Amino acid sequence: MEGYGPESYGEAFADVYDDWYADVTDVTACTSALAELAQGGAALELGVGTGRLAIPLAARGVSVTGVDASPSMLERLAAADPARTVTAVHADFGQELPEGIFEVVFAAYNTFFNLLSENEQLACLQLVEARLSLTGHLVIEAFVPRVDAPDRGVEARPADNGAVLNVTARDTTSQLVRGQQIELSPTGVRLRPWRVRYLTPDQLDGLASRAGLMRAARWSDWSGTRFDDTSARHITVYAPRRRSSDNRARP
Repeated sequence: MEGYGPESYGEAFADVYDDWYADVTDVTACTSALAELAQGGAALELGVGTGRLAIPLAARGVSVTGVDASPSMLERLAAADPARTVTAVHADFGQELPEGIFEVVFAAYNTFFNLLSENEQLACLQLVEARLSLTGHLVIEAFVPRVDAPDRGVEARPADNGAVLNVTARDTTSQLVRGQQIELSPTGVRLRPWRVRYLTPDQLDGLASRAGLMRAARWSDWSGTRFDDTSARHITVYAPRRRSSDNRARP
C-alpha cells in the first residue's frame, strides 16, 4: 500500500463523490435514526466527506462535527455548507478525534473499513469510546463480506461520455481489498484508487468489545429492518460498556 494514505480515497473521489454515490444511503431514514439517537446532544461523523449526511443531519437541529483526512473533501463540504452548520476538522480519525463529548458518533457506508489494519481499527474504536457520553452510541454502517466473493474481479459501468472499470483484488488473510476505479472519458484516463479492510459483523463486535463497547442493536437498513443471514449490509449500534444496562437504542 505504498503511497496510499488516510487522505488518498478522498483526494481521488472528491470531485465525483456526490454524483457517483448520491443514492447509496437513504438520507431521510439515516438522519432520522441518527437524530433520534443524538437525543438533542452533539454528533460526530467519521469521514464526513462532502457533508452528504452531516449537512441534512445538522438541518434536523443536531450539532454536528465532521472529521476527514482529505483536504479536497473538506473543500467540497465548505462549498456545500456556506452557513457552516457543520464543524469540519481535518484529521485522520484512525489516530485522533476532536475534543468533546458526543451523544452519537457514526461512520456511514463502509467508512470505518477505510482503516486498513486491526490496530488502526481498534485505536479508532478506543478513541470513540472515550468521546461518547455515558448514554451515547457509536453507529457503523458496513457491508457483510460474502464468503464466496472472488479474489479478483473487474466490473464495468457506463459514465457520462465514457465508462468506469472497477478492478479489485482481495486478500482473505489480511482481509484487505485493493481497488482501482479506472475512468475512461474523451479527455483521457483517470485512476481512482481505493482500499478497505473488511470485517464480518462478529469480528466487528469482537473488536468493539476490546475497546469497551457493547452491541446495542443491529439492523439491515436505516429504517430498522431486522438483520438476518440474508442481509447484505448492516447498521450496528454500540454503547459504552461503562453505561447502565438500560440502553436507549432501538431494538
